[in-house]
Amino acid sequence: MIVFALALAAAPAFQDLATLDRVVAIALGADIGQPGGAVAPIDRRLKLAACPAAPVVEPGIAGSVSVRCAPLGWRVRVVTGGGSVAAASPGFSRVHAAPVVRRGDPVQMTVETDEFAISVEAIADQDGAPGDRIRVRTDDKGGPRMAQVVDAGRVTIAGYR
Repeated sequence: MIVFALALAAAPAFQDLATLDRVVAIALGADIGQPGGAVAPIDRRLKLAACPAAPVVEPGIAGSVSVRCAPLGWRVRVVTGGGSVAAASPGFSRVHAAPVVRRGDPVQMTVETDEFAISVEAIADQDGAPGDRIRVRTDDKGGPRMAQVVDAGRVTIAGYR
C-alpha cells in the first residue's frame, strides 16, 4: 500500500485539455465545430505537463492557432474552421468578412513564381473570405491542400512567391 501511495504522489500532473479547448474557444469567439472555431477538440491522447502559467493562444499559420505554455516550452497547433485572425496578443480579436468562396464551389487554384505559373481546377472544402486559408482538393488521389482565398472562385498556394 505504501508503494502505491508513493507512485501516485510521484505521478506527473498533466494539463487539462478541456481547459485548453475552452481557452481556444474564448480566444476565437466560437465553440468547437462552429464557423471560425476549432474544427475538433484537442487530441485527448496528448499528455502535456501542467502549465504553471496561463496558456497563451496565438495566431498560427494555414487556418490554425497555437496554444503555448512559455514556461515549459510546449506548443499545440489547433486547426480552425476558417476566418482570419488579427493581432498577436492574448484575447486577439476576430476579423469578420463575408465569404466569397463556399464549400463545394469550384475554384481556380494557382501557384505563381517569377519563373512559372500553374493553374488547376479544385473544389473548396471550406467557406472563405479573401485572405483566409481554406482546404481545397483536386481530382488526383492526393489529400486536401491549404490555399489562400484571393477572390471569388480563385485561390493560390501560399509560400511560392
